[in-house]
Amino acid sequence: MPLLDRPALLDRLAGIGLLSLDVDGVQTDGGLYYAEDGSELRRFHVHDGQGIKQVMAAGVAVAFVTASTTPAIGHRAARLGVAHAFLGVPDKEAALAGLCQTLGLGLDRVAHVGDDVNDLGLLRLVGCPLTVANARPEVRDACLYVTTTPGGAGAVREICDLILNARTETTRRDVR
Repeated sequence: MPLLDRPALLDRLAGIGLLSLDVDGVQTDGGLYYAEDGSELRRFHVHDGQGIKQVMAAGVAVAFVTASTTPAIGHRAARLGVAHAFLGVPDKEAALAGLCQTLGLGLDRVAHVGDDVNDLGLLRLVGCPLTVANARPEVRDACLYVTTTPGGAGAVREICDLILNARTETTRRDVR
């Protein structure tokens, strides 16, 4: 899939009603940290959290969709006020389609950010497939935009800022 230039990307993002996010490799650096008791830990970037809060405040719904079952992910979603956190999801496409039906949104109004092959089905399903700089090559090929920032280092904030800019620029164009 060819990457979109900035004006085309902003046009696509202006109509987004739901930002769907994978966790490991997108919101985190993809590393797994194990405590002495065997529990898994994740490192999230604070800038991503601020971006997520800002897009939600602008009226964009946010969902976490992950195969992981680590409780830290649920805690992160709760702390940010993300109402739609799907953990331990074996079928990401079905989970997101169900959420879209609940929200009354078409999949064409969804942006999903994934980084690995288990996200390919979902990326092919949504209207705006996005990925991070350090994504698998086959994922990069399936997306309309690749962040300049790697996952876990502020890539989600980069996308959130683009969504907010798209809404502002589209509003300015509509006023003229």
